Amino acid sequence: MSRQVLVLAIGLSWHVCSWLAEINCWQDWLVFSDIFFFLMKSGCIDFVDFVDKLVSRVTEGDHHILRTNHVETTRKVLSFHREDKSSDPNNPQSILLDFISSCQNLRIWSLNTSTREYLNNEQLQKGKQIDEWWRQVSKGDRMMDYLNMDDRSIGMFWVVSYTMAQPACETVINWLSSAGVTESLPVPNLQSSERLMVMREVSPLPMSLLSGFSMNLSLKLAYQMEESLFAGQVVPSIAMVETYTRLLLIAPHSLFRSHFSHLTQRNPSLLSKPGVTLLVLEILNYRLLPLYRYQGKSKALMYDVTKIISTLKVKRGDHRVFRLAENLCMNLILSIRDFFSVKKEGKGPTEFTETLNRVTIITLAITIKTRGITDADHLLYLQSMLEQIMATSQHSWSEKTLQYFPSVLRDALIVRVDKRSLVIQAWQQTIPKTVLMPEVKLKSVCLQRLFYEFHRLLFYALKVAHIILWRHCKYANFKRVLRQFGAETTVINQCTQLLSPSADPSYVTTYISHSFPQHRQYLCAGAWILMQGHPENINSANLARVLREFSPEEVTSNIYTMVDVLLHHMQMDLQHGHPLQELLLKACANLAFFVWTNELLPLDILLLALIDRDDDPQALRIVINLLERQELQQRVKFYYINRGLPEHWLYSGLFKRVDLQKALGNHLSWKDRYPTFFDDVAAHLLPVIPLIIYRLIENDATDSADRILAMYSSFLAYHPLRFSFVRDILAYFYGHLPGKLIVRILNVLDLSKIPLSESFPQHITSSNPVICPPMDYFATLLLGLVNNVIPPLLNNSKFGSIGDSSSNTVRVQHNKTPATSQGGIANAFEGQKAFYQIQDPGTYTQLVLETAVIELLSLPVSASQIVSSLVQIVVNIQPTLIQSSNGLHGALPNGVGQSSVLPTSPSGGSTDSLSAGRSTPLVSGINTSNIVSRSGYTCQQLSCLLIQACGLLLAQLPPDFHLPLYVEASRIIKESWWLTDGKRSLGELDSAVGYALLDPTWAAQDNTSTAIGNIVALLHSFFSNLPQEWLEGTHVIITRLRPVTSVAMLRIAFRIMGPLLPRLANAHTLFNKTLSLLLSILVDVFGKNSQPSNPVEASEIADLIDFLHHVIHYEGQGGPVQANSKPRPEVLALCGKASESLRPDVQHLLSHLKPDVNASIYAATHPKLVQNPS
Repeated sequence: MSRQVLVLAIGLSWHVCSWLAEINCWQDWLVFSDIFFFLMKSGCIDFVDFVDKLVSRVTEGDHHILRTNHVETTRKVLSFHREDKSSDPNNPQSILLDFISSCQNLRIWSLNTSTREYLNNEQLQKGKQIDEWWRQVSKGDRMMDYLNMDDRSIGMFWVVSYTMAQPACETVINWLSSAGVTESLPVPNLQSSERLMVMREVSPLPMSLLSGFSMNLSLKLAYQMEESLFAGQVVPSIAMVETYTRLLLIAPHSLFRSHFSHLTQRNPSLLSKPGVTLLVLEILNYRLLPLYRYQGKSKALMYDVTKIISTLKVKRGDHRVFRLAENLCMNLILSIRDFFSVKKEGKGPTEFTETLNRVTIITLAITIKTRGITDADHLLYLQSMLEQIMATSQHSWSEKTLQYFPSVLRDALIVRVDKRSLVIQAWQQTIPKTVLMPEVKLKSVCLQRLFYEFHRLLFYALKVAHIILWRHCKYANFKRVLRQFGAETTVINQCTQLLSPSADPSYVTTYISHSFPQHRQYLCAGAWILMQGHPENINSANLARVLREFSPEEVTSNIYTMVDVLLHHMQMDLQHGHPLQELLLKACANLAFFVWTNELLPLDILLLALIDRDDDPQALRIVINLLERQELQQRVKFYYINRGLPEHWLYSGLFKRVDLQKALGNHLSWKDRYPTFFDDVAAHLLPVIPLIIYRLIENDATDSADRILAMYSSFLAYHPLRFSFVRDILAYFYGHLPGKLIVRILNVLDLSKIPLSESFPQHITSSNPVICPPMDYFATLLLGLVNNVIPPLLNNSKFGSIGDSSSNTVRVQHNKTPATSQGGIANAFEGQKAFYQIQDPGTYTQLVLETAVIELLSLPVSASQIVSSLVQIVVNIQPTLIQSSNGLHGALPNGVGQSSVLPTSPSGGSTDSLSAGRSTPLVSGINTSNIVSRSGYTCQQLSCLLIQACGLLLAQLPPDFHLPLYVEASRIIKESWWLTDGKRSLGELDSAVGYALLDPTWAAQDNTSTAIGNIVALLHSFFSNLPQEWLEGTHVIITRLRPVTSVAMLRIAFRIMGPLLPRLANAHTLFNKTLSLLLSILVDVFGKNSQPSNPVEASEIADLIDFLHHVIHYEGQGGPVQANSKPRPEVLALCGKASESLRPDVQHLLSHLKPDVNASIYAATHPKLVQNPS
């Protein structure tokens, strides 16, 4: 395998070199170096063997080739960089490449004796300049100032990174530790004599310097910094952590590592060290989340973090690590946009928390609705996955939330019973006086504990009796008696003793040790009742101590229960005539006490609990009130001030370490002294606020959603995946968002860095939103995909005869000139951005594609109008481009010829086909000359690529766009005049359909594309990019084409649906439906009772029958047909049933596609059918 990769790498590198040498893109060489080094590190390429083969390829021809550009490009490959042709000799890239191409590169070449004679001794002396510079800057105790290096010094240091990686690594590490260490301030709640030393802050290394480091130096630095970060005795500086993450972001392939497994391999005990797990979780949650998604490792990371969560969720007191891990897992789940197993092993209930279970359901809804289910197996697994999640979750979703869920998810969840009423019922019921704690507090602590023991033992005795009697007896009264055992009286009694201002502090220990788990979940609810809007009524110190000693999941349970009780009491108070506003203010004051005054509960979990009760009208009002409170606004503002720019990799100053208590609050920071790096309670809200916006929109509170977005748009700039949030929310609620809110959602993005079309802002703020944007807007959008998303065409013989000189090259270099203002497509140089500059969605290709999706989803016109415009361009684009390029905007004076108005029939250039009513219309409103010149392709090539681009774009859009496409496609096909012309002979129609279905790529050779050919090609491009679940709707096209009464239309239908069948080989249900549909239209034409306009012999469709035979075997095999492939019995039964309705001569062609073992060779040799001949 490595040999094959090596050969491919050589060929690829050669093409890459020749291409990059033209477009002058430094960043592409950095990307290439990253991937190439990754292949070598992984053992796919033997570098020495690679060099030998590269040298032999260069030296195969004349010797003068070594003095041509081939040498330069080879040097660039070996140095993993590309020369940026700059007039400035001090440009860092120029210095590095000049040195490497003249020294290090030639040293490698000198290993081969056949090339030594071509070495230039003068060039080899350039290394001395670097050596002299390095001696000067590293002399004595001098410390290199990495922040103030000029371009020449940066270039010199890059050279050193190649020639002296170890000394360069040492100077960087020395810089990061140059400020020394200091002792961490003592923590008031922690009595410990252990000293905690913290590294003082310096500035992290800038990206402009790091980007040119050799891979060798980068690897050494990463390893060395990991040693300091995770195995050192001193708490590292934020600068070192930041520099480490910047290195990983610069080389996302070569330096990527799965941190939990990587650190465990280095030292199994590392993650057990105090602070190491915290630091790893902070790095992952606040710096590397997009990198893991880019590498497709989000699921694996989710499983690793889930292990931590499952261990900690029932462990008392470890709230800080748990909440950080839970927040990371929440971000990971929300970032996954394809199907995933909720358990790595795939069996049993999830190990998620209640919060994560709920978030997983929301993620599934968003994924299925906006991107579909990719694989048929995923659809089968969905029910099992829901059972795994719901096995440990008590939640049910409101009708307003469920109405936006995809049907497959809604149908599964709508039957769940809302158990909130049971919680309230358990809260309201009272325990019989015989087992209640006494109302009067006992003076003796011993007696008090004794009474607790009696209470606990009595409860468990009753519980055991309940189980025994429930299983073996039919005591109706017993069940009724047990239901009297409630919570409210007991909890209020306990809370009175625990939380009264004069409560005995020793009662805290008694409560924690002896209270029942089912009562502990009501602690916060009891405290809320006792406050009555006056927080001073309770002992907050005792409450804080108890909550800290709870397990994290007990705290979560307290929050969910408190919200249920709170909303219930508000409803009761409203029924008794209390003003709503007064109740809201009191509720929010009480919650402020929990969240901000004493910092007892995590705000993110409280907000999630409230929005999950949106079936109560007061829940979202409380959420909005909490988000608008000054306490939270100040906390967010504090976060801005201390965290710097959202694009942390651009920050060159000193990072400020925030005090632990100020960053995390009392509840999370108690008894902890390990300092924070990036963690903050405000940052925990980043995944929560988008979910709040979803819930507000579901409840038609769009004005509130607009207000919250306006308030938090700057804060959402810190969201690692905000681009995906905008794309998904527009798709999820497509057709339900007012224009004002759409604009507000778009403003969450930094629009200056998004490659939007220039005219797009005008269209979304148009005073007349009914008018569809002009055709030029849609054509420009497709052109952006052709230039930046669709792979460029290589030299192809199909285009060799087109007659354009550009057909002899890879592509006209349109990238050399910036894009004009007409289309607003980003300059091609933008496409060379590094990963760290476009972490969401990850690549420039994906950014351009998803931006086009966002634009279409934001337009204030219907999906039908958008689809109609795109289809009109695709169907008529080739004649429009060709005639425009030839200066033909009307009828030719000569009448006929290849450059004439193109016909929609196969009659070619006949005078009959040139009648005005039968010619392909031009697409008006498109600046064709501008589009062709900016594409770099010929008109024929561009028309084919635009079809591909249009299919790809439409496949990214939600199903709201699919039905209009199917309707429009079937209309165009049915309206083709030669299909409805009854005067045409069978031979003409057969010729016509063959001509019309010619692939546009081949039809482009002689400028004879047809409307049907283009629309079929569009559908195929669309189908190939659709997830499997959404293919179910494709049958609409054939349904709308019926009744099918001619072989011509039958062939068109088979051509449309045929390519789908092999793809459905593993989706048996959908395969059967599609096959049944094709057989039914076959019966329409060749049925016993059908009366076609022109009788046709069965032999005329022998090719269609052959196709059915092949695809049925393909599906039976589950892949390419083998000698022993067998059709599935149910498919044979389906064909046999259809065959009964066909004419005898056609039946004969399908004789073997029957389940009859006496008549079919397939059935006779099928093991299942032979065993069960009935």
